[in-house]
Amino acid sequence: MHSPPKPHPFEAKLAQTWPPATWGDVNVLVAVSGGPDSMALLRSVCALKSCGQGRVFVGHFNHRLRGEAADADEAFVAEVAKELRLPLEVGRLPDGPAQRFGKHGLEGGARRARYRFLTETAAKVGARLVAVAHTADDQAETILHRILRGTGIGGLAGMRRARPLSEAATLVRPLLAFRRAEIQAYLHDLGQDYRVDATNLDVRRTRNRIRHRLLPELADRFNPNVVEALLRLGRLAAEVQLVIEPIVDLRLEQCLVESDGQAVWLDFNRVPPQSPYVVREMFMAVWRRQGWPLREMSYEQWESLATLAEPSPQRRVRTFPGGVTAETSNGNVRLRRRV
Repeated sequence: MHSPPKPHPFEAKLAQTWPPATWGDVNVLVAVSGGPDSMALLRSVCALKSCGQGRVFVGHFNHRLRGEAADADEAFVAEVAKELRLPLEVGRLPDGPAQRFGKHGLEGGARRARYRFLTETAAKVGARLVAVAHTADDQAETILHRILRGTGIGGLAGMRRARPLSEAATLVRPLLAFRRAEIQAYLHDLGQDYRVDATNLDVRRTRNRIRHRLLPELADRFNPNVVEALLRLGRLAAEVQLVIEPIVDLRLEQCLVESDGQAVWLDFNRVPPQSPYVVREMFMAVWRRQGWPLREMSYEQWESLATLAEPSPQRRVRTFPGGVTAETSNGNVRLRRRV
C-alpha cells in the first residue's frame, strides 16, 4: 500500500498555523485578486481541504480602476477557479470611481467596496470564514506605516489574525506567518502563474514607498532583520492589548448607564480614577461598538475627550468627527451622534 504523498512544506506550515480541523466543516470564501499572495492562499487551502462538509468559494472583486488589466485579472481568476472546479463569485464597480468614493478617497473607497462585496458574498454563499492573503511582509509594512502616521498600542499590534466581518462571518488572515519569499517559492514549485498589479510598483503611493524604498533602506543601513523586528513589536503590542482589553471592558460595563443606536451615557463616578490611557481606550471601545468614525479621530481629539471624564461642575460640550457631540458635567458624559 502506498503512503499518501507528503504535503509541500508551505502547506504543512499552513496546516500548523491554521489547522484544517478548525475550518474543514464550514464554507470558506477565499478572496482572490490573482496576485501571488492570494494564489498561494487559494492553492494551499485547496490542498488542505481534503475532508469535512464545508465548501471553498472563490471571490474576486474588480475595482475597474486599471482598465483592460483589471478585466484580465478577472478572466485569469475565473480560469483558475474553473480549473480547480470551484464556484466563483465576482463583484464589479461601475465607472466613475473618483465620484463614487467621495470623502474616503480612491484607495479607501476601493477597500470599503471590496470588503462590502466580501461581506455580501459570504452571506450569499453561507461562508462562515472569509480568508484574505495578507502576509508577514504586509504586517510589517502596516506596523511601520502606522508608526509614521502616529498610533497607539492597538495600532502597533497590526492586523489581527481574525476579526468579525459580520454577525455570521469572520475575516481570517491565514498567511500572516508567511514571508513573500516563501510564497514565491511555493508558486514556483507548483508551476502556478499569477497576475502582477503594476500599481503596486507606483512609489507615489505611501504604502508602495514603504515597501520598495523605506524598508529596503532600513534593512540595508540599520538592521537587516527590520521586518522581523517590526513583527516582534507587533506581537508584543498584541500581548499588551490582551491584558488591557478586559480592564477596559470591565470599566466600561461599570460606567455604562444607558446606550442605544445613537447615544451613550457614561458615569465615571462609578469607578475609581483611571489612567488617561484606559479612559481613551474606553472611549475608543464606545466608538467601535457604536460604529462611529474611529479613523477620523486624531490623538488630540481622544485626549480632549478623555478630559471630559474628569469630575468638574462646569458643563462642557464638544463636537467630534462624524457628527458626534459630547456633553459632560460632574463626571457624567453623554455622547450622541446626529443622524
